[in-house]
Amino acid sequence: MPAKIKFGTDGWRAVIAEDFTFANVRACAQGVADYLTDAGPGKRSIVVGYDTRFASEDFAAAAAEVLAGNGIRVFLFPKPTPTPVTSYTVTALKADGAIMITASHNPGNYNGFKYKVASGSSAPTEVISQIEKSANAAVDKGTIRRLDLGEALKKKLVTYHDPYHAYARQLNHLINIEALKKNKLKIVVDSMFGAGIGYFKSLLEGGQIEIHEINRVRNPLFPGIQPEPISKNLSKLARQVIRNNASVGFATDGDADRIGIIDENGRFMTTQEVFALLAMYLLDIRKERGPLVKTLTSTDMLFTIGEIYNVPVFETTVGFKYVAPIMIKEKALLGGEESGGYGFRGHIPERDGMLAGLYFIDYIVRTGKSPSQLLANLFKKVGPHHYDRLDIHTTDEIKQQMLAKMSAEPAAKIGGQKVVKLDTRDGFRYKLEDGSWLLLRFSGTEPLVRIYAECGSMEEVQKLIQYGQEMVEV
Repeated sequence: MPAKIKFGTDGWRAVIAEDFTFANVRACAQGVADYLTDAGPGKRSIVVGYDTRFASEDFAAAAAEVLAGNGIRVFLFPKPTPTPVTSYTVTALKADGAIMITASHNPGNYNGFKYKVASGSSAPTEVISQIEKSANAAVDKGTIRRLDLGEALKKKLVTYHDPYHAYARQLNHLINIEALKKNKLKIVVDSMFGAGIGYFKSLLEGGQIEIHEINRVRNPLFPGIQPEPISKNLSKLARQVIRNNASVGFATDGDADRIGIIDENGRFMTTQEVFALLAMYLLDIRKERGPLVKTLTSTDMLFTIGEIYNVPVFETTVGFKYVAPIMIKEKALLGGEESGGYGFRGHIPERDGMLAGLYFIDYIVRTGKSPSQLLANLFKKVGPHHYDRLDIHTTDEIKQQMLAKMSAEPAAKIGGQKVVKLDTRDGFRYKLEDGSWLLLRFSGTEPLVRIYAECGSMEEVQKLIQYGQEMVEV
């Protein structure tokens, strides 16, 4: 019996041809159609985008056929497109939502299905639960309405839509790209064979900025890498930054909603450092004011920055679908998470790797400082902060034993330090008396425990992670 369709923190992902099949994608699309139909009468429209993975365009077409079969108008993209572009297009066209065929940073044998609501943000839990329930019902009962793509195109229920120019205009509204182009910089971009291919080059070409792009062709195998912009996957980018004497290196993940940054010395800048630097750029350079939103796994540097600039900082559980509602409600300046996804006020309440990169370039230009100098300046203001994470694979049985043990026996001290606060909203987050913290999170979808730590030195980080390992042993 096939596995049930189960949406996680950011959509449904599965192995292609095993569970990620045309039948299941159509069922998910039927779930979206049912959700929109249940929302009330009226003409409905949906944007459908896709990434560079194997057969993504065919899965997108299959989803479009189902939507059309339910009388819903579809704006179908003609080529692979980043998720933030898909999200922005929802708002630009005033559509009711979007389907994005992508597995983000997962290995090449995976694909996925994301749903975005009318604001362009990830769908909240109650919406996803309804879509998931309807999708599984469609699988069980075979109740999928479908109109052949050729016929849907003739009836104009499906139209092809190129979103690039509207998206580029939006970014030009947020930052003066023409002025940015006049600066002589050299930037290396690793598109990781993903949907972000060519975007930085198209946005910045025609001026003094020189873009050198690697892994810039579509290859669904993602040869030699996993399309996640973290340190272990960016050694080639780091070498190219040094070899080209570049100012900075950018990497975007499979669907380009996240960014990884390499400084001018070939050092990976942690996502926590980048998050804090983007906050500094908006507050200190652009002189904007507004709340900041972070997840439990994100750096506490945001709290210090909030105090310096007298802006509130909101903290939420992990997942941008929890960040986005707070951004909307509080008109937040910036929202981000530990995975390298950052969203900005005035744009969409969703992550955008390209806009984050443009803002970082502008930070370099307007201060005249290199990335490493920007980081040094940050640490002067907030003190040194170092961070690391360790993922431990286990079994479901042991995971349950760990949870029971830690719930029954909360630690009062860790590494000789008093625990001054324990937050159990999303795992076990221990705030220690010297300001450092340790977080133990248990995956809800796989037998995995993640250990996070932030301290004043990397040596202290590794010690704290070791304590975390000892705590989860059963």
